[in-house]
Amino acid sequence: MVNITIDGMKVQVPENITVLEAAKTVGIDIPTLCHLKDINEIGDCRICLVEIDGARGFVTSCMQKVEDGMVIRTNTDKVIEARKNVLKLILSAHERKCLSCIRHGNCELQDLALKFGVTDIEFEGEIAPKVVDDRSPSIVRNTAKCVLCRRCISTCKNVQKIGAIDCVNRGFESTISTYEHKSLGDVNCTFCGQCIQNCPTAALHEKENIDEVQEKLKDENTLVLVQTAPAVRVALGEEFGMPVGTNVTGKMVTALKRLGFDKVFDTNTGADFTIMEEASEFIDRVINNKTLPMITSCCPAWIRFIEMEYPDKLEHLSTCKSPHQMFGAILKSYYAKKINVDPKKIYVVSVMPCVAKKYERQRFEMQKDGMYDVDAVITTRELAKMIRQANIDFPILNDSKFDDPMGEATGAAAIFGTTGGVMEAALRTAQDLLTGKDLDEINFEEVRGKKGIKRATVVINGKSINVAVASGLGNARAIMDEIKSGKAEYDFIEIMACPGGCIMGGGQPIKPAKIRRMIDVRKKRADALYSIDEKMIIRKSHQNPVLQKIYNDYLGKPNGKLAHELLHTHYSKKTKCVD
Repeated sequence: MVNITIDGMKVQVPENITVLEAAKTVGIDIPTLCHLKDINEIGDCRICLVEIDGARGFVTSCMQKVEDGMVIRTNTDKVIEARKNVLKLILSAHERKCLSCIRHGNCELQDLALKFGVTDIEFEGEIAPKVVDDRSPSIVRNTAKCVLCRRCISTCKNVQKIGAIDCVNRGFESTISTYEHKSLGDVNCTFCGQCIQNCPTAALHEKENIDEVQEKLKDENTLVLVQTAPAVRVALGEEFGMPVGTNVTGKMVTALKRLGFDKVFDTNTGADFTIMEEASEFIDRVINNKTLPMITSCCPAWIRFIEMEYPDKLEHLSTCKSPHQMFGAILKSYYAKKINVDPKKIYVVSVMPCVAKKYERQRFEMQKDGMYDVDAVITTRELAKMIRQANIDFPILNDSKFDDPMGEATGAAAIFGTTGGVMEAALRTAQDLLTGKDLDEINFEEVRGKKGIKRATVVINGKSINVAVASGLGNARAIMDEIKSGKAEYDFIEIMACPGGCIMGGGQPIKPAKIRRMIDVRKKRADALYSIDEKMIIRKSHQNPVLQKIYNDYLGKPNGKLAHELLHTHYSKKTKCVD
């Protein structure tokens, strides 16, 4: 511990922490813009300036480590004026069309302008040329909104280990761009959307599909079905001021019905199908000495990653489609026949925590007989926008239930939304199928938690199964390098592109850096999903009565001929233009 004085308060703080962190321990919120703890700590924006006795000029608090006897001033007139001038310089070169901006009301730059009372910019800078890249199916990039904080670069390069974007040129010519200024859709971007989550402004945002969905809702000749992913229900409420991790399942269903969707179904049911198929595929590989380890295929950003980076290892992927794609295929086959409706008149909308799902749904492999399994994907944020546009007061809504017969799901499906959840759900079913028993031990704590890579050995029917769980593409790369080197001794691997899993997906509510310093968003959302699981009567996918009926009446056995036609797919090498 070291002794420091900060704004007149004498305090003890741990050595080797920054002034920014020290201030936080005593309730002082020093503003930041470029700073993301452990991700982007470069001190470029200069918004976090403070005065330190004995130092020449101002000091960036996010970079300066505390020292014994240090005297720090964070709120003097000089400090405030310096921060204000830095902010004005940033704003002078910024496209200030705030009222029509997609991030209006949730923009860290806008928040700083309000905080410092900046209403006029007395000096106008030259605004950088506006380049809007909207060719990607998932992400829109707008250089006029960029403040060169480099948070997106650090996220893509250091966390995800992709490096699809970087800062090019110098001085006023500096801009965030891609290899040869190509579209994000034409480089090695995986569309995970973590850059969107960490962008403080609207320089990066999802490609919206609200208009086309609303047009279909007005079409009386189209049956519009909607399904919602597990992670959406524990994050949507945040868009309406509700506490992080609030489970708003019932209110969400009510809102979707008010928006005019003909039927509201649960992607969790699709997740149960995924587990039936994936667990059966895994057992087949184990029993018949087929390719191991088997790796999950639920995450489209991960799929794009392996197709580009490790195409020689595609045989390790499960052939299962992701839950919402499986469910879309079921809705346009089994359900269409059941209600006697031409599947061409059915329009399936998926509400996802993920922007990569927008890319996934239009992949060539995700169609049958000329029809895509899913017709549109909207994010959690897009759904919130639709709810607000419809003048729905979300927090006071009553709860409604998903529509029958496709709205019944298990606890295993709920935990799909967090890292380790797919693995745990698959193990619950695999152990029952292998032993022929309904086993009571169903919590696999060893695959839970926040660690980026989790390894465990579980014993099923006397056989040791080595498993690994990775979240974040940087961790996925580490696992794949183990496999490539021949050092891996895994049987089953779960990989999710977003650190923490779908609950932290690129389409989830964006939390400013300030909030993330105070609240463990990932843990609260994950805890909410585990709570849903624990309260469910049925917590194993293979025990879902809806699934049992559909397999008995229509699909036949899991991993069988028709199941493969509808619920499985294939993947192939994708070219990347960046080495």
